[in-house]
Amino acid sequence: MNKDKDMLGSAPIGRLLFTLALPTVLAQIINMLYSVVDRIFIGHIPEIGAAALTGVGVCTPVLMLVSAFSALVGSGGAPRASIDMGKGDKDSAEKILGNCFTSLFIISITLMIALLLFGRELLMAFGASVNTIDYAVDYMNMYALGTVFVQLTLGMNAFITAQGFSKISMATVVIGAVLNIALDPVFIYLFDMGVRGAALATVISQAVSCAWCLKFLFGEKTQLRIRKKNLKINFKVLLPCFALGLATFIMQGSESVIAVCFNASLQKYGGDAAVGAMTICTSAMLFVMLPLTGIGQGAQPILGYNFGAKKKDRLLSCFKLLLVTCLVYSVALWAILMLFPGAVASVFASDQSLVSYAGKALRIYCAGLLGMGIQIACQMTFVSVGNAPCSIMVAVFRKFVLLLPLIYILPHIAPDKVTGVYLAEPVADVIAVTFTAILFAFQFKKALKQMDAKA
Repeated sequence: MNKDKDMLGSAPIGRLLFTLALPTVLAQIINMLYSVVDRIFIGHIPEIGAAALTGVGVCTPVLMLVSAFSALVGSGGAPRASIDMGKGDKDSAEKILGNCFTSLFIISITLMIALLLFGRELLMAFGASVNTIDYAVDYMNMYALGTVFVQLTLGMNAFITAQGFSKISMATVVIGAVLNIALDPVFIYLFDMGVRGAALATVISQAVSCAWCLKFLFGEKTQLRIRKKNLKINFKVLLPCFALGLATFIMQGSESVIAVCFNASLQKYGGDAAVGAMTICTSAMLFVMLPLTGIGQGAQPILGYNFGAKKKDRLLSCFKLLLVTCLVYSVALWAILMLFPGAVASVFASDQSLVSYAGKALRIYCAGLLGMGIQIACQMTFVSVGNAPCSIMVAVFRKFVLLLPLIYILPHIAPDKVTGVYLAEPVADVIAVTFTAILFAFQFKKALKQMDAKA
């Protein structure tokens, strides 16, 4: 531990950022594969690829909601278990682990039943049409049967990470992602299962990841073990975990709400082609946002340590390098999307009419990505210097104050209503980046003055 602290406080910033950011970026990319690979294979199914891709795209808000519930438990319970471990109270930490395991199981069964009973009505409300609803239902019903594996994998893996077993938690994700990539073409094309095959590949992959995760938490190598005596729900143990995880749940849940609003508005004004294009746009956006988040997460330990150690020069050097790295990446990806939108769209679909439509939509939807490197660098630095309220503020401002209203306002202002819906994203991005940069300039300057005063 002392060696790690010395490294954070003395090692060259560039090498340090590369060393710490590389694993987090790889983790984000691997995580992205789960979302993207299914869509790529589905979009290239002969004859029905465009409609199938649109149907699966409509399922995205539901999948986000499932992940949000696992985050409610995992991101709330794991930090509380870590706190108890730090106090030397292993019994309390294992009670949290056991209660969270049971609650995840109960939530997953409840979600599975709800999705199987009301999935069709839900998907129609979320933007499906008579042409795409059967594909959406086929995918959702198969996926629903594996909800328990998704919930337990995401929620329990947080407890592995919290104990410091980063390689084990990374393996949980890698195993599932690699297996999913291998099984997708087998079930979709070889067994001719279509979208059901894609969902089945995901379910099997998550089941294997879940088995790996639980084998570790029931085994001998873990510090915190799932024990039978701790599986009975104790609300005094569980409710504080939910309270801590509520912020993450709301942030992830809001992504689901935004996706629903986009899909419903696009279905209203542009039909299936517009919704299918949005599926491609959001997939392309993942290639920008997730690696940026990984770079920011890699910089956080360096920023936080040197802020606490009052090493102003190293703090500034790290922030400048983070800002430049994020900005170069976002500008490079923005340039690719602006110059070659058709080539990017063709990765996700083979239907030429959808590729052409999506290519035009990509240029509009992703126009504001140019400055997203600034947004992520500032947002991550806010957290690193202990200013979490400002980090939450800029996230909420972009999503709720800007994006949601703009989805409904701009179609009535823009000459073309569909274009107006797509424009909501870049307009929100530009305003949010400007707001974040101004707020950060004042708050970071204030933090540096406090450092000088304490020094």
